[in-house]
Amino acid sequence: MDDDFDMAAPGGEMMDDFDLPDDGPVLKVGEEKEIGKQGLKKKLLKAGESWETPKSGDEVEVHYTGTLLDGTQFDSSRDKGTPFKFTLGQGQVIKGWDEGIKTMKKGENALFTIPPEMAYGASGSPPTIPPNATLQFDVELLSWTSVNDITKDGGIIKKVLKEGEKWENPKDLDEVIVKFEAYLEDKTLIAKSDTVEFTVKEGYFCPALSKAVKTMKKGEKVLLAVKPQYGFGDKGKAASGDEGAVPPNATLHITLELVSWRTVSELTDDRKVIKKILKEGEGYERPNEGAVVTVKLIGKLQDGTVFLKKGHGEGEEPFEFKTDEEQVIEGLDKAVVTMKKGEIALVIIAPEYAFGASESKQELAVVPPNSTLYYEIELVSFVKDKESWDMNTPEKIEAAGKKKEEGNAFFKAGKYAKASKRYEKAVKYIEYDTAFAEEEKKQAKALKVACNLNDAASKLKLKEYKQAEKLCTKVLELEGRNVKALYRRAQAYIQLADLDLAELDIKKALEIDPNNRDVKLEYKTLKEKMKEFNKKEAKFYGNMFAKLTKDSNKDAEPMSVDSKA
Repeated sequence: MDDDFDMAAPGGEMMDDFDLPDDGPVLKVGEEKEIGKQGLKKKLLKAGESWETPKSGDEVEVHYTGTLLDGTQFDSSRDKGTPFKFTLGQGQVIKGWDEGIKTMKKGENALFTIPPEMAYGASGSPPTIPPNATLQFDVELLSWTSVNDITKDGGIIKKVLKEGEKWENPKDLDEVIVKFEAYLEDKTLIAKSDTVEFTVKEGYFCPALSKAVKTMKKGEKVLLAVKPQYGFGDKGKAASGDEGAVPPNATLHITLELVSWRTVSELTDDRKVIKKILKEGEGYERPNEGAVVTVKLIGKLQDGTVFLKKGHGEGEEPFEFKTDEEQVIEGLDKAVVTMKKGEIALVIIAPEYAFGASESKQELAVVPPNSTLYYEIELVSFVKDKESWDMNTPEKIEAAGKKKEEGNAFFKAGKYAKASKRYEKAVKYIEYDTAFAEEEKKQAKALKVACNLNDAASKLKLKEYKQAEKLCTKVLELEGRNVKALYRRAQAYIQLADLDLAELDIKKALEIDPNNRDVKLEYKTLKEKMKEFNKKEAKFYGNMFAKLTKDSNKDAEPMSVDSKA
């Protein structure tokens, strides 16, 4: 733009009372709508690309032509042959521009009609713009560079130099491969690396790198302005090896490119099964519980000793197993159901999810007790177990019955978590029975009652008392006089210290079945608990009242009496 005609707002001030959402109105080509509440209008001349729009702080590049309402042209970047660049939302241009351009998409062309209050007001901009002039700008948004305050405190400002691919960003556990160059403000090179690999959480060089890569996409390249608190602080850094010294309180400028990364996931809450993706798989489908999977496997000890190899020999068939059936160690089961077809992953399995404290003779070597194992797994193919929505009613009832029997077998073996899982799956098959025939509804009800009762017994063993109480309540909603449900719910209530509710359930159970030995024994346990509770309560209140009495008997200050009264 000409030196005598800049787009700054009058007095350089921005108007904070303008209320406009970030997303502008949805327009069709040729349509005009008002933006906000101050009279700014936008007419779409050409639709833009994608759905993204620039935001405050981004550096935008536009072509424009400015005219008065009578058609008089006062400025045009097109005539000059040079696009105009500015930082959006920083008051570098008139308010109508700041608010209008942030509604545009890349490649979009729009005509903005801007009232005086959002342009040059009562003063105008002599000699080209008269006072109180409404202006029209034909604007084309050519491109913009995203600029983000990553830390929200101005400590790391990220400017995107090259957009990345897709939408994913690395997470704390992921292993990233980056290229970077770090400079001081005087352009002195401090450090440079063509490719370096590190775990995001552990970081590299300075704290800014790990914070920045978590906001980046694969292939993205950025320029970072890094304040000392995210660089090397007030102590700086001495020169070492190929890296130069960083003075105290130095601001750094870092170009950073995220080349790629390997996704690392914790597959268990206790972080004892870790999966690192070496090669991405196809599509979105993954095996479910009960799926038949075909894999290639290499199993190693921590020292690199190979103890198992399947599907890698010449003409050797891949290894096949059914998930969630204890046909392989638990860690492998957990890993495979998270994989996609064609995916290759390294899975690190702690002893608790492998062979535990036992020695295990494998195909190629012996696995010593308490060994952490390393498996390279390739998921060649899989056939998912039939889901309930793909089954007809008889198949659902049959599947539920089968899962119930599997649960019973696990319960008898003392594997209560696995038993609970089977009972829950059984109930899911027959949960929605409105389309069932009458006889099928009876069968489904009997299965629901049995599975929920058995699941409650499993939860009691697992000390998940609240879940046990909920399962018993579900049974009682179906059969209000079910003694087992009352008995097990009372057991849960006792452990949850809801003794009054426990007593109500036991009394009701004894009304229905006065000679039930288990219920009678539980009633005895309850009475002992109540007696113990009452003793503790009496002692607590006794101590409290004793303290209050002691405090009240302390010598009080004598009352002052006015002898002259």
